Amino acid sequence: MDEPDALAIAARLSQLIRIPTLSGDQEAFDRFVDALRELFPLVHANLESERIGERAQLYRWRGTSDRDPLILMAHIDVVPASTDEGWSRDPFSGAIVDGWVHGRGALDDKGPLVVILEAVEKLLSEGFRPARDVYLSFGGDEEALGGEAENTARVIAERGITPFLVLDEGGAVVDAPLPFVSGRAAMIGVGEKGVVTMRLEAVGDGGHASAPNGPSAIDRIVRALRRLSPATFPPRTPRTITRMLEILRPRAGRAGGLALGAMARLPWLTGRILGALGGEPAALVRTTIAATRTAGGSADNVLPPSASATLNLRLIPGDTVASVRRRVERRIADARVTVTVSEGADPSPESPIDGPEFAAVTAAVREAYPDALPTPYLMMQASDARFFHRRFPAVYRFAPLEMSREQRSSVHGPDERVEASSLERGRAFHTALIRGLA
Repeated sequence: MDEPDALAIAARLSQLIRIPTLSGDQEAFDRFVDALRELFPLVHANLESERIGERAQLYRWRGTSDRDPLILMAHIDVVPASTDEGWSRDPFSGAIVDGWVHGRGALDDKGPLVVILEAVEKLLSEGFRPARDVYLSFGGDEEALGGEAENTARVIAERGITPFLVLDEGGAVVDAPLPFVSGRAAMIGVGEKGVVTMRLEAVGDGGHASAPNGPSAIDRIVRALRRLSPATFPPRTPRTITRMLEILRPRAGRAGGLALGAMARLPWLTGRILGALGGEPAALVRTTIAATRTAGGSADNVLPPSASATLNLRLIPGDTVASVRRRVERRIADARVTVTVSEGADPSPESPIDGPEFAAVTAAVREAYPDALPTPYLMMQASDARFFHRRFPAVYRFAPLEMSREQRSSVHGPDERVEASSLERGRAFHTALIRGLA
């Protein structure tokens, strides 16, 4: 690692973290874009730029040919954060301590955005010009599941452009990707799960709490949530997960390798084993369901006539928004609890892993992280990439940063942070990817 170089990248990221670009804050967004102009002058002097809608930024770096372009994606907005949520320091301080950059957005998604711009700025300083056009697409409402990336994808398609490769946030370089696998892996999302926000609403007899009569609205909501266990949806193994097991098998030792080999041959076994492990492994093979909000009641001594709960579901390929709603209704089995979908998107397609597009990503991984095994997987979160994947076939999800399990848990949580040396390797990844377009 070139420590002065890594710390310079960290300092630029720190400046951007100090701008709290919460979704919908136009003033903060404008300040952020102004800061990008100051921090990356060669990018803004040499690339064409335009704003799509209110906040989406699109840059075009013209290449030496008219071959299908590369599109690199990130998003500018972040989720809210405050010291009341357990942060050990101001989440928007951008503090650099012992070679780590702290603050909201360090990993999601300002760190990945910065290493894209760092790579382009570095290549421009060397007089480099890519073999095909390179687009930088930065959304402004990803955390609100908004439509700015969808508008950008539509504009690109309407201009007759079909990208060679689209790369957005998603997987990262991780240690021990499965409990019985050793070493580091670069987890490259070739698809993502669908997402549904569902609302349960129950009605009951209101009145004074001193004389309850039958199940209240709150009772019905509680009973409905109890019926929606993790086993609501049976495990199912997408073909990407089977391929993931095959690739990780050499890293699992003798006994573990035999187990992974058996799982790769028997998808039903994979579903049962990973489903039983819970957490991230289970989410790879199961549609997940989680209650995220509840509401009901207006006073301590009043039976509420209505109550509600909000559910967040992440859909495995094979499930759809319509099919999960039907299953939830059947499991609840209560005519006085209504189920409505406030927003939803089906799972994305799965991008190819045997063609030049995936090979380009893996080659860049090997350049920046020689010890990390490039491995396809299914992304569990929702990203702006899903809007591009509806139109274009080769869309991948990989943020070229090292992320421990603890760091991954800090995304949308307290004490989000990234190591400066990882930022430098992230720049090396994008530099290699762009150079490799020839």
